[in-house]
Amino acid sequence: MKNYISRPLYIRRIEPFIDKSIIKVITGQRRIGKSYILLQISDIIKKNIPEANIIFVDKEQLAFTEIRNYMDLYQYVLKKVTGHNHNYLFVDEIQEIEEFQLCLRSLLNENKCDIYCTGSNAKMLSSELATQLAGRYIEFPIHSLSYGEFLTFNQCQDSTESLKLYLTFGGMPYIHNLTMDKNVIFEYLRNVYSTILLKDVVARESIRNVSFLENLVAYLIDNTGSLFSAQNISKYLKSQHVNIP
Repeated sequence: MKNYISRPLYIRRIEPFIDKSIIKVITGQRRIGKSYILLQISDIIKKNIPEANIIFVDKEQLAFTEIRNYMDLYQYVLKKVTGHNHNYLFVDEIQEIEEFQLCLRSLLNENKCDIYCTGSNAKMLSSELATQLAGRYIEFPIHSLSYGEFLTFNQCQDSTESLKLYLTFGGMPYIHNLTMDKNVIFEYLRNVYSTILLKDVVARESIRNVSFLENLVAYLIDNTGSLFSAQNISKYLKSQHVNIP
């Protein structure tokens, strides 16, 4: 078993679909714990089905660099599947594989294995994916820790102080590995934010005016829960001396 803290809320939702002929898609922002959910499901299967053949592809590991497109993935899986019916495919960060949906659809139709994968919402649930795998997948969105999960992860008691910590730092799972120091945690959160903004938004949408986007995001964050209009945003950006495209 891997060393992790379980998130039973999500595991209970996914478990009924184990060994069902449908692709299980685990989505969510970066660093939210999708990979650990995948590992937990894998361990549950190995515990309940000792003869299970687990095929695990992690696109963040160099060992899987050669799997670049749907055919690479398909050929890799064919080499790993065994003759019995207990083959399980887990693919972490599947959006890094070009046209991966073609491989998943073929494997599902051929009944080669039970399929689980993770990826970001924006790339996983594009209109093209929804069209090509319509009715063949079920999505499980993973969110940041609830207050109850925050207490469990950080071994805290329910108290006013714990609630303040949760409201201050939020529910990113990795925080439990850090000291409860504002400078340390905010540095980590800034890095997560930058990665999401630069990799998942700027790079994917080919945005050139990054400073404009950063100011826009700052305004939206400051006004969460408030009513605002395009005119309000325009006035704010002008006050920040930002040229509006």
